[in-house]
Amino acid sequence: MSRTIDGSGIDQVLAGAVEAGAVPHVVAIAADADGVFYEGGSGPRAVGEDDQVSGSTHFRIMSMTKMIATTTALQQVERGELDLDAPVEEYVPSFAGIQVLDGFDGDAPRLREPASKATVKQLVTHTSGLSYWFWNADIGRYEQLTGHPNVVPGDKRALFAPTVADPGTRFEYGINTDWLGQVVEAVAGTTLDVVIKENVTGPLGMDDTMFALDDGRQGNKTPVHVRGEDGAWMSVGNFLPDHPEWWPGGHGLHSTPRDYIRFERALLRGGELDGTRILRQETVDAAFSDQLGGLPLPEEIASADPATTDTLHLGPGWTWGYGLLLNTEDVPGRRRAWSGAWAGLLNTHFWIDRTTGICASIYTNSLPFISEHEAWKLYGDFESALYAAL
Repeated sequence: MSRTIDGSGIDQVLAGAVEAGAVPHVVAIAADADGVFYEGGSGPRAVGEDDQVSGSTHFRIMSMTKMIATTTALQQVERGELDLDAPVEEYVPSFAGIQVLDGFDGDAPRLREPASKATVKQLVTHTSGLSYWFWNADIGRYEQLTGHPNVVPGDKRALFAPTVADPGTRFEYGINTDWLGQVVEAVAGTTLDVVIKENVTGPLGMDDTMFALDDGRQGNKTPVHVRGEDGAWMSVGNFLPDHPEWWPGGHGLHSTPRDYIRFERALLRGGELDGTRILRQETVDAAFSDQLGGLPLPEEIASADPATTDTLHLGPGWTWGYGLLLNTEDVPGRRRAWSGAWAGLLNTHFWIDRTTGICASIYTNSLPFISEHEAWKLYGDFESALYAAL
């Protein structure tokens, strides 16, 4: 039996944020090893429509895709098919052509060979030097000057942007998990959608989690919301292609709160759910352990594209595992030390607190990401209300 709580305080937090206009809509869900013990939602699926969001609404989960893709790679490691310490180019030879962006001569990008070969583990830990335009001004400028696409429009050429640092020299959040997905495909001999379906979502009964939604599910999907000139939320529809040239392990999945919590619960339970094991206990333990090998996680990552994201202010006491952000100390009134978490660019967040024995997630589909006084604040308020109710 999963626990029971009085969720009225959480309900008020969610409804209050929608009423105040902080978010266009929100769904939150929480579970323990035995099942879901809280689910709530507030607001319309699309602003101006009657249809309300719920735990079965489809959201673009963006970078919450990363931990699912990482899981498929860790499964290959467990089977002896993938070596985390091997160079990426051993599995995907085209990776060898990626150079380091070493600055600019006027408007001409200056490129050079990397000092070492990036490894698969460096993809998993975001230490390969690959970047994202919204948190790195240099790669944003490179893409602007050269016309090189970012990964959102679905053009496979986007993968071949240069790195902004030598492998193993710093944590730089970027398109690493997209490349990890390419490695997984090469090892599996099939496409990432098939690998994820056969090894994660299928076994866990996550039938609503997929890259391309079928026609029946399209109408259940939240569009992306931004603020109009009048400050009110408006829908801008779907800003990602439903059928890109490749399946992005970094951001491509759709899911529902009820589906994704099953994945969270499997990790909470040490890699198993309802008798189905997707990872060994020791692999899960490694995922929830510091894997940066002494490299610091930046306390702040400045925004290079304010329309997409605000600056990420983490502060001290954080590191990275396998696909997870880890807090090394208890957060007062909230998650305990060594909880694993991450988020998606459209303001979806999850965390798994193995000490307390709970996992939870919260969803809206809006930009910019973080929006510190709006979606980000709501995330914290939800977490505080949840722990207060335990």
